[in-house]
Amino acid sequence: MQEFNYHSHTYRCGHADLDMTDEEYVKAYIKMGFKKMAFTDHCPEKNKIDKRKDMRMEYDQRKEYLESIQALKQKYAGQIEIQSGYEVEYLPGEEENLKELKAETNKMILGQHFVYDDNQELKIIGKTELSEEELLRYAEYIEEAMKCEIPDIIAHPDFYMLKRKTFGEIEAKVAHHICQAAEKYNVPLEINLNNIFKKIYYEDSILNYKPIEKQRKNLEKVVYPCKGFWEIASKYHVNVIYGIDAHHRGQIELFNELVELANEILGKETIEKLNFVK
Repeated sequence: MQEFNYHSHTYRCGHADLDMTDEEYVKAYIKMGFKKMAFTDHCPEKNKIDKRKDMRMEYDQRKEYLESIQALKQKYAGQIEIQSGYEVEYLPGEEENLKELKAETNKMILGQHFVYDDNQELKIIGKTELSEEELLRYAEYIEEAMKCEIPDIIAHPDFYMLKRKTFGEIEAKVAHHICQAAEKYNVPLEINLNNIFKKIYYEDSILNYKPIEKQRKNLEKVVYPCKGFWEIASKYHVNVIYGIDAHHRGQIELFNELVELANEILGKETIEKLNFVK
């Protein structure tokens, strides 16, 4: 089992369990045998760009968030290594603000949830289908973030497959672009487990504990991890990790089952070629 997870959210983002404390996450990781974890909640924006409700913490919550993590780090020293961090998006012109966030934390993961359209308006991935030009811009933003040394990890690099009906030529081009950049800048790519959890174990926002044999019957609902993307990634010398992307009670405890289902989606041949970080 991978003994670390660097992708965990908190109630502060507004769309995780609002009554789940930071300490409950820590206790769940310890119970599962994890040796390291990082809180990487959706980052606050110094310049308010993403105006959607309940998507990220407010800028003035940073101090309390980091203090909470520091207190837990001290309390559970010797049981688990705890790091602080943010999940961020890259946008041109926001480099210095992102670097400020990086300077006050241990871990930055890039989860690119939107791009600018031609009118400099945010195009939310998953809300509407991206044009081919916007798909390529998604890859360009990810590469530029790596070039600026902002992310330590690229979260769900195949997130762009939301609203895509097939994995065709343009989708493959995006995958090659991202994987080439990850190889060049030596930034790990994350096989994200959250879509499996949400589509199978947390459908209708109710946690179910059906045995894995019954859960795998619903794998066709899962958009990412995307088999086509990771087949391309397996051809590059890139480091790979799993990410729980924890938002809810019970999610951490299902890590082994989620990994098993992710591996089934990607296929044994692809999994064996990927360079997993130990």
